[in-house]
Order: sequence, then structure tokens, then C-alpha cells
Amino acid sequence: MRLAIAGTGAFGEKHLEGIANIEGASVSVVTSRRIEQAQAVADKFSVPNVAETLDEVLARDDVDAVILCTPTQMHTAQAIACMDAGKHVQIEIPLADSLADAEAVLAKAEQTGLTCMVGHTRRFNPSHQWIHRRIVAGDLAIQQMDVQTYFFRRRNMNARGEPRSWTDHLLWHHAAHTIDLFAWQAGRIVKANAIAGPLHPELGIAMDMSIQLQSESGAICTLSLSFNNDGPLGTFFRYIGDSGTYIARYDDLVTGREEPVDVSNVDVSMNGIELQDREFIAASQEGRSPLSSVADVMPCYRVLHQLEGQL
Repeated sequence: MRLAIAGTGAFGEKHLEGIANIEGASVSVVTSRRIEQAQAVADKFSVPNVAETLDEVLARDDVDAVILCTPTQMHTAQAIACMDAGKHVQIEIPLADSLADAEAVLAKAEQTGLTCMVGHTRRFNPSHQWIHRRIVAGDLAIQQMDVQTYFFRRRNMNARGEPRSWTDHLLWHHAAHTIDLFAWQAGRIVKANAIAGPLHPELGIAMDMSIQLQSESGAICTLSLSFNNDGPLGTFFRYIGDSGTYIARYDDLVTGREEPVDVSNVDVSMNGIELQDREFIAASQEGRSPLSSVADVMPCYRVLHQLEGQL
């Protein structure tokens, strides 16, 4: 499987690290709006080619699939261009920042029959996989999820503390992780409410947000999000079930009493991004729908659209 990485920021590098561990997968080319950054990343990961534009990438005959790690606002047009060029495509979360754009990508995927997957990484983290398997086996029923997504981003910075050329969003990006995960673990979402704090005077986005969800099973989810948090950063998931309480911190899992849970044998890797890429590559090669296909995650984007209307 010959891949291209579009976007060489923090998550572009995370995908390159994961793909390096996948037998039979290689990266033919990386592209970035800053060619010097693309070259530096290509040198770091021994990628043989760089390109200044996605169009150059799509014209290559040594690219079977593209992973888009580009700004959210570019995802729709780029994903459609990839599929028009006959390339499978994985789009880093979020798929889009509007329901109309998300539906346009879905329509193109259905038209072409190509693999179109969205990087909803929480479905692949070993911690959340471990919980999911207990749910499927009937050993655990979720009663409540309490989730905190906290960052300190009062300036427009990326995950590496570098200036961004675009503005991130608590609802369409960070809430998407939890909304999709909650539905995957507890069932279809039937109620959703949101309130937001004051807008940032320069960025023009809400810096704090609170979301309530309820699934068809009756389980509830309370999600708190902040770009104002000056403390431990990241997302922390507390699962309160009928037969146990668990706290997931990305790929790691502990009980409600902070006792470690061994998730090392859940999958072939402890790296959720690598497992996500393994699924994308396997689904593309096997001609099947991947876990977190664009069709699978569309209910999440419909809930986001509903919440945006409330805000």
C-alpha cells in the first residue's frame, strides 16, 4: 500500500510514525503548504518525495491512498478531489465543520465506492476497545460517561505549540471525538443539549462549552470542554457502568480507583493512530467498509449540526 500524507504538522508526523510499523505499507510523498517543512519531515521519516500541492500528489502513479492531516476547512474539497482521482482517503477528525460538507463527502464516497474513512481515533485506542468488547459481551452496560476535554489555547497554536494558520473548534473537532465514542459505546444518541461560554475577542470562538447527551439505552454523557484550562491537558473519559468504573486516558486504562488495567493484548499495537492506519490500509486492500467509515460516523456530524443550532 503506497500512501501520501497531506499536512506535515503534529498529526502528519503521528501517522508517519504509525505507518513505519505496518508491514507492506510505505509513504511515497508528503505535501505541505510550506515546502521547507515538507522536506524536513520527509528527511526525518525517509520519505523519498515532497510536493507543494495536493494536485501534484494526486497526479502520481505511486500513490494508492491519501491521509489528510490538513486544516478542517480544506477537508471536504480535498477528500472529494482524492476520490475523483481514484485514491482511497482517510480524513483526520473532524470530517468537516458543517453538515452539508460532511454529506458531500459521503455522497462522493457512495458514488465512487472507494474507501473513505474518518480518523475517529477513540474507536481504535486500546483503552476504549477494551471497554467496547466488555459491552458487546454483555459484561458491562454504560450508565454514564463523564468526559473532560481540556487545553490551554488562548492563542492560535497547534498541538506542538506552534502558530496555526487556521482556528480549531471545540464543537466540530474536540466534541466530535466524544459524541461519536458515546454513540459507539452506548447506542444511538436521542437527546443532545449544549451551552457555550463567552467568545474569544480575537479568535471569535467559544473557549468553554458544556454538552449533555443521552443514548437510546438511557445512558447519559456529560462533556466539559475548555481552551482556557491552565492545568493537566488532554481528554479524560470516566465510564460509569453497572459492573465497574473505568477511566481512559488515550491508550491507557485504569479502574475508578486508579488501578491499572492491562490492555496490552487488545490489539497488535498500543498506539491508537497506528491501529487506525492499519484499519484504513486493510479496508482499502480488502475492498470493505472500515470501522469509522464516513457513513459510520455521519450520525455524529448530525448531532454536531443539531448542537450548533442551539449555540
